[in-house]
Amino acid sequence: MLPMVISRERAMWSLFEPIHVVTYFAEPALAALTATGLRGFWRGYFAGRAAPLGPVSSPPVLASFFSFAPAMVTRALPSVWGLASPEQALEARAAGSATAIATLAPDAQGIEEAAELLEAGIAALEPAGRVLGAANQALPAYAEPRERLWQACTTLREHRGDGHNAALVAANIGPLEALALRTGMDLTRERVQPARGWTDEEWTAAQARLTARGLLDSEGRATPDARDLFASVEAATDAAAAAPWVALGPEATRRVATLLLPIAEACATAIPPQTPIGMKTPTLPSL
Repeated sequence: MLPMVISRERAMWSLFEPIHVVTYFAEPALAALTATGLRGFWRGYFAGRAAPLGPVSSPPVLASFFSFAPAMVTRALPSVWGLASPEQALEARAAGSATAIATLAPDAQGIEEAAELLEAGIAALEPAGRVLGAANQALPAYAEPRERLWQACTTLREHRGDGHNAALVAANIGPLEALALRTGMDLTRERVQPARGWTDEEWTAAQARLTARGLLDSEGRATPDARDLFASVEAATDAAAAAPWVALGPEATRRVATLLLPIAEACATAIPPQTPIGMKTPTLPSL
């Protein structure tokens, strides 16, 4: 599915994504959310990730998280706000993630410099059409360096995700169709389907729709047309995520990538081998 030469934007994603993702998988981050009353993985996930939007109900989260089944989202929202407020969830996710980074990468150097460089790139982001990216971008700055770094990585991650969702919509690929295509390429249905809450009936119907479009074969594998379509979606996602690195320029981008690499590699060790994220090995961009 992925090109042989990794784009600058995808390489930078491979560096900031693992730093963001510790909030979902590293024990200190999970414990911080649990301590607020958000017991259970998915309560913490939905509350923590949706908290920048305020005490929302399920429709904005269905739209912005994109790949989750409606029944799964409505089980969590808005009821999670009776367990912890968005402000409590925001504090817990930042503090817990910072502790996770400190635990996983105790000898990391240049954290404050990396945060400053990423924040300079974030200043160039266009919030229009980027619901989660804009909500994270608007949060007050944290004082603690690791919290600043984690929040900068999170803002970039959500901004890129918003652009990716837009590219999928433009390609007429819905949430479940996107998952079914990915499991026809590089992920497993056994891992993805339960993590996103879709029923077997819903999944089968999506596969049928994709087969009718010539995007899946009779065994559920992605066709060459599907791979071409997904490559075009990835290219559009990259193009929409270029602004921070254009603003920083090659020298500053290279510097922040070098600072992020060992932290990203350490954080990636907390991520399970197979997740719906499809996380790849942290990679320096070719500039």
